[in-house]
Amino acid sequence: MNRNGKPTINKRNREQARREKNQAKAERRDRRADERRERERAPGGEDPDIAGIVPGPQPPLWND
Repeated sequence: MNRNGKPTINKRNREQARREKNQAKAERRDRRADERRERERAPGGEDPDIAGIVPGPQPPLWND
């Protein structure tokens, strides 16, 4: 019942696929980080998604 101690070609292929996947993932992460750094902000450093929003109570959506 002694098995062969050598790694099989399937194991080698799985490990190679895992390494390639991890490398691709790291490259995507780096690319996204670069894009975030390059992304321009609105003048004055204001976030364009929340530009013009006034804190506090907001006017009603519907005038009754």
